[in-house]
Amino acid sequence: MHSHDHHHDATRTFAWVTLINLAYTVLEAGYGFATDSLALLSDALHNFGDVLGLGLAWGAAVLAKRAPTERHTYGWRRATLLSPLANAVLLFTFSGALGWEAIRRFSAPPDVPGMPVMVVAAIGIVINLGAAWMVRDGHEHDLNRRGAFLHLIADAAVSVAAVLAGAGIWAFGWKWLDPATALLVAVVVAVGSFALLRDAFNAAMDAVPRNIDQQRVHEWLCTQQGVTAVHHLHIWSLGAGEIAMTAHLVRPTDADHDAFLDRLNDELFAEFGINHPTVQIERGTGCGHDEHDRAPHGGHGEHDAHHGPA
Repeated sequence: MHSHDHHHDATRTFAWVTLINLAYTVLEAGYGFATDSLALLSDALHNFGDVLGLGLAWGAAVLAKRAPTERHTYGWRRATLLSPLANAVLLFTFSGALGWEAIRRFSAPPDVPGMPVMVVAAIGIVINLGAAWMVRDGHEHDLNRRGAFLHLIADAAVSVAAVLAGAGIWAFGWKWLDPATALLVAVVVAVGSFALLRDAFNAAMDAVPRNIDQQRVHEWLCTQQGVTAVHHLHIWSLGAGEIAMTAHLVRPTDADHDAFLDRLNDELFAEFGINHPTVQIERGTGCGHDEHDRAPHGGHGEHDAHHGPA
């Protein structure tokens, strides 16, 4: 990974996006309380959830830059996996509180002036789309950025709903639009954060990344020169764009050991994006360990492993 420039840009981008969103959230919440508009308050609460999420993403991007130590041998890359997990839990909680307040208000919606709601929410559309554009690069592969990007797009959509609610209240006096919009926001947030929660939880639990087919990696390793069997294959994410793999390859004819491993490492990255492979070569005809690995932590190849260039 082109780590220094990439992480520096990511950190600076998250800093700007977080601060801009925080300033807007304070403005919107102020108007929400002043006009007693649940639509504005719900949008502000959603934005505040985002600011917390973006703050976590920013912090994670900073932590991910920390160099490995004797105790944290992979550095702090995993912060970029734990941050979206915390983010999703927060948003889930917010959406529940919002939905409850919206339902409570349906029986007697207060008088809300439509024009300020429209104007303040319209500013939110511009800010959120601008911020989403700032973090758009690489969000397909980076769960941390994806969390931030999805939130900002959802925020823009929520602001559109608030503008429409303000227009309905202003033009037709439909008071019920205010709690109805807030309820809609709650559903949007819950649905969006559930998908993020699932992905972040899987990554934190060392699941195989979604863009990698473990069976295909296994089959590919079996076809490599001289390999007769593959055991104990593990693939997991270390953090944004960092994918680790360990495997035992049975390879009785082993004349070109180092050249084979170097070529294998290069091809694993080119073919699957795996950039931290650790491969153990076994020269016998079978694997000397039982299927559940006696080594600690699921047997992540802690003996005689050869680490190729990452």
